[in-house]
Amino acid sequence: MTADPTLSPVPAPDAPIWNGPRGLAALSEVHRSIALPKGKFRRLLAFLGPGYLVAVGYMDPGNWATSLAGGSAFGYSLLSIVLLSNLMAILLQSLAARLAIATGRDLAQACRDAYPRAVAIPLWILAELAIIATDIAEVIGTAIGLNLLLGIPLELGVVLTALDVFLVLWLQNKGFRWLEAFVIALLGIIALAFGLQILMADPDWGAVLRGFAPTTEIVRNSAMLYLALGILGATVMPHNLYLHSAIVQTRAWGESLPERREALRFATIDSTVALMFALTINAAILILAAATFHARGETSVVELDQAHALIGPLLGQTLAPMLFAVALLACGLNSTVTATLAGQAVMEGFLKMRLSPVIRRLLTRGLAILPAAAVTLIWGATGTGRLLILTQVVLSLQLPFAVIPLVQFTADRRRMGALVAPAWIVVLAVLTAVLIVGLNLKLLADVALGSAQ
Repeated sequence: MTADPTLSPVPAPDAPIWNGPRGLAALSEVHRSIALPKGKFRRLLAFLGPGYLVAVGYMDPGNWATSLAGGSAFGYSLLSIVLLSNLMAILLQSLAARLAIATGRDLAQACRDAYPRAVAIPLWILAELAIIATDIAEVIGTAIGLNLLLGIPLELGVVLTALDVFLVLWLQNKGFRWLEAFVIALLGIIALAFGLQILMADPDWGAVLRGFAPTTEIVRNSAMLYLALGILGATVMPHNLYLHSAIVQTRAWGESLPERREALRFATIDSTVALMFALTINAAILILAAATFHARGETSVVELDQAHALIGPLLGQTLAPMLFAVALLACGLNSTVTATLAGQAVMEGFLKMRLSPVIRRLLTRGLAILPAAAVTLIWGATGTGRLLILTQVVLSLQLPFAVIPLVQFTADRRRMGALVAPAWIVVLAVLTAVLIVGLNLKLLADVALGSAQ
């Protein structure tokens, strides 16, 4: 079947909608590397995978810190923010997949080819800062996991996290499906660990259901808003939008309009199911904190090691701390994989610069280790929780600079052709962008006035 001209990634000469041709695809070593078998169900199965790599970013160690702090301080009240964030994530990730399938470009390439350099370069810098903030959370989470599970000193654990680059490289060399299988296996371990802990905590399920209903107190209470924004930043993460639009292109769909429509449908199913799984994990973290800490008067649990130390005596189980540490370490390792891929896609997409994965990963990890090591050396474990929450608020503040271009591109029929986002999706996406910007402005005003905690 011939390709639909409205979907070609290369614009017609008389109607330039991009600054230039896309060039080599990001993550070119795995681009279109996974063949699609015959039969709709088998093709759907072949599409499952990228959504779970994206879901990892929605339950990374930074998310733990904000959810633990929110659950211990305000009980189940912030479950509504977890739900809202996840719904926003499902919408935005579907747009990221739509952009890639319609244009052949990931979000970084689209920004590079749609905006002048004076705009594209600052967007690249902000995307890199978001990845570094994400990596700081991974460094801290993995180091604490190593400390709690194996007794490795926190300072040494921070340094040892640089070695995980070799795990990522080994998985990449084995093939993209191996990398996806590794991530999904660790997600299964995390789910099992939290499922057992929730059973031990025995939460008030009536209060849990009420917690999913939003309340105006979240906006009126600056301390609650600060944590709500942290949860938002930890859930809807900027680098995930760049990542998803790149890795969805590992599937070798065809160029015809029906083939691309099918690819979009399967990719959306993949990411939606995976993110509903992420919602379950995110809610479980907050429910565990509310049922274990808030219900027993421990309302200021911020540090991950503090939560680990308290969870055993409060639940009356020696198994609970081990499960907590195992899940934390699994989250840190999983996040390492996805941050590496996101960093590669962002640099290649914005700059057309291709570094060795080893160099790229060590550079990013080195920039993340420095602040994490400084906080660990000066304040020890007591400062890591607050640094984790700060990284997630930073990510929330960076969100508009990824969300607004994504919404703009996917609403543009000239660029998207027949796969332009429907009007109702565009309306929801615009409302999401307005909500994100509005909450960020409110947070900045609170910080300026000194009322944010």
